[in-house]
Amino acid sequence: MVKDLFERIQNNKGPLGKWASQAEGYFVFPKLEGELGPRMQFGGKNILNWSINDYLGLANHPEVRQADIDAAAEFGAAYPMGARMMSGHTKYHEQLENELAAFVMKESAYLLNFGYQGMVSTIDALVTKNDIIVYDVDSHACIIDGVRLHMGKRFTYKHNDLESMEKNLQRATKMATETGGGILFITEGVFGMRGQQGKLKEIVALKQKYNFRLLVDDAHGFGTLGKTGAGAGEEQGVQDGIDVYFSTFAKSMANIGAFIAADKDIIDYLKYNLRSQMFAKALPMIQTIGSLKRLELLRNHPELKDKLWENVNALQNGLRSRNFNIGDTNTCVTPVYLEGSVPEAMVMVNDLRENYGIFLSIVIYPVIPKGIILLRMIPTTSHTLSDIDETLVAFEAIREKLENGTYKEIASRTKVDLDA
Repeated sequence: MVKDLFERIQNNKGPLGKWASQAEGYFVFPKLEGELGPRMQFGGKNILNWSINDYLGLANHPEVRQADIDAAAEFGAAYPMGARMMSGHTKYHEQLENELAAFVMKESAYLLNFGYQGMVSTIDALVTKNDIIVYDVDSHACIIDGVRLHMGKRFTYKHNDLESMEKNLQRATKMATETGGGILFITEGVFGMRGQQGKLKEIVALKQKYNFRLLVDDAHGFGTLGKTGAGAGEEQGVQDGIDVYFSTFAKSMANIGAFIAADKDIIDYLKYNLRSQMFAKALPMIQTIGSLKRLELLRNHPELKDKLWENVNALQNGLRSRNFNIGDTNTCVTPVYLEGSVPEAMVMVNDLRENYGIFLSIVIYPVIPKGIILLRMIPTTSHTLSDIDETLVAFEAIREKLENGTYKEIASRTKVDLDA
């Protein structure tokens, strides 16, 4: 007997979906209101927001807002209509690609409608069933899903672990020799959860010993790292060693879209084989022209990045001086690790939002091990030192409540049907 396809869906909502009745609208899919920025409205209250990825504060920059308005007025939201390959694009698409390629010091670039789908499709286009993929076990979901499409062998290495990298490159080399294929090595420029840079310098050095090509997802590094803001490769002095460079517009560019950059022959191949772009509508003019303005500001106003790092250093140094564990982050991403159960974490988030007016991302089991609570903050250029001081005071208060059992006692009196 054939089962109803929806029976499984109705009986098992998934690891997150099963908590929707308790969590939706507050802990997940929260409803934020008001102008985008460090201060927003949540649940009728003014909150200090550490959970937006507008690193350089460009979302509300007057020149950016005007560029978006002008593009919308001239072209509307639909232009150009249809898939870019068949229905056409504009000189602005080509201009943006040329400027992005120059900025990240690559020969050529290609626009992508979305970062997530773009990375999935890039991985799919770069390899055949005979090729081997080697990638970091802590890779972003877009990389994981891209690798899932691969019909050949793939190996994961321990996070940022050089010994594990080399061990798996040896396995991949042996396998590729048998299949007649090549090796694609994938890492992130910045790991968005823990804030560590990928070990690009060391990985590039391994090319002297192993024959592989390197794909780097630099979503959090673009605009924030390197002398010019060209990302983690520039920061580590190995941009030339990155064969395919990827970044999204959703972080430093405060927009929708993404791009890949590489040698011209590689980009020419991807243009004709990247299924997520070949069969998708072209990036609209609002995003295209708007990104040109954002890139211009990113290029010509280094003080934006300087202010960002002033805030990052103030926040991270303030946390360290108060003996908070922020791991080994060496980027803007600021994690704070605390010890506690899932119910305690839920009570803590509620306390932060309702009584301290602070909104941030919280990560708990099963994403991280049981007994650990990760509070992730994204400092931006738009935050102030006063915002940081307010947050540090709040963090000292919630840590005390966590350690003295206040949150545990509240959780015991509250119906929280989550695994501890």
